[in-house]
Amino acid sequence: MTTDYTKVFQDTGAVEKYENITYAPDSYASQINERQQDYLRTLVKREFGDLAPVQHDFACGTGRAIRTLHGLVREAHGYDTSAEMMAKAAEVGSRASWHQVAEDGPVPHPVPAGFPAIVTMFRLLLNVDEAVRDRALAFAAKALPSADSGVLVVENHGNAGSVRHLRARRHKNERWFAELSHEQVATLLDKHGFVIVERRGFSMITPSLHGNPMARAADAAVRRLPGSDAYAVNVLYTARRIHA
Repeated sequence: MTTDYTKVFQDTGAVEKYENITYAPDSYASQINERQQDYLRTLVKREFGDLAPVQHDFACGTGRAIRTLHGLVREAHGYDTSAEMMAKAAEVGSRASWHQVAEDGPVPHPVPAGFPAIVTMFRLLLNVDEAVRDRALAFAAKALPSADSGVLVVENHGNAGSVRHLRARRHKNERWFAELSHEQVATLLDKHGFVIVERRGFSMITPSLHGNPMARAADAAVRRLPGSDAYAVNVLYTARRIHA
């Protein structure tokens, strides 16, 4: 969550565009969100059973990850640098307690809410620099101090091993085109004491191909193949704390 992020989303127009255009019905982003919702709800039921966890959603934005787990968590807490984003989250029906955090400085403390817990971080890693990534993962480590505390779910929406990488040279000097490999994500998580226990891909195509019916059909078919997540554009990593 960089200064640029906070400044951009102090503009209510930018917040509205993010919620209603980027995530418009049948858009690339909204379809991925629907697939992620199915996966996450299944994950929580499998991982926690009848023992509902608390959710800590870091860089919560408009609360999309929080809405994904409505009814499956005993309480939810959203953390963001943008008060405007959290106000929109509440407006669209995200049920949580909201906590504005500073752009930099000491690592924020998660609200003491007991265990087990699930920490979620969506559309964060590619949008910030290394220092902010470290700060975010340090927050997760505070929220999940041990292996039995719960799980961390992190999104990488620019896998360097996907077809998206074919455009990397053209856009190498453009900040929005940041990408991360599976190895880089694993190294970042290990730095903060986490190990990846599950990886799941949600789209094999880029947004530019979303309007092509043949590309969407191919995407649906390839996603079902074993190991296809290695080449997915959008990936979720579920991780568990294993060391300090």
